[in-house]
Amino acid sequence: MDPSTKNRIQKELKDIKKDRNPLYKAVDTVKDNIYHWHATIRGPPESPYEGGFFKLDIEFPSSYPFQPPKVKFITKVYHPNINSNGSICLNVLKNEWTPALTIPKVLISIMSLLTIPNPDDPLDKDVAHVYKTDLQAYNATARAWTLWHAQNK
Repeated sequence: MDPSTKNRIQKELKDIKKDRNPLYKAVDTVKDNIYHWHATIRGPPESPYEGGFFKLDIEFPSSYPFQPPKVKFITKVYHPNINSNGSICLNVLKNEWTPALTIPKVLISIMSLLTIPNPDDPLDKDVAHVYKTDLQAYNATARAWTLWHAQNK
């Protein structure tokens, strides 16, 4: 890998650890591999995910930051833009990625997505349908999944 890629990733990890943002419970490498991280984010307040801790898998391509990292949920999430494999449909992880973006900005974008789903561009069409047709049922199911899968794990 290009040394500038490694330096950028190391700097982002150092900055995250120094920042101690309360939105991230933990961010660290997997088996000391600087190109593979796990991050745990808090469920956003006033959302069905509040109180949950959601683990993410982050893999950096050799062309980072010119290509986005691959980010997916390890924790199961009931959400129209997150499928059963944990894949995330989020513009900043696809066509709107720029090298100016960082992992903290990606994590904040993911938390925003949890707060405000985009049911018009779903990865899970069934969940999107529930969101569009019965918001109360969607919120109840998302909350139940949070309590079951994301409580302080």
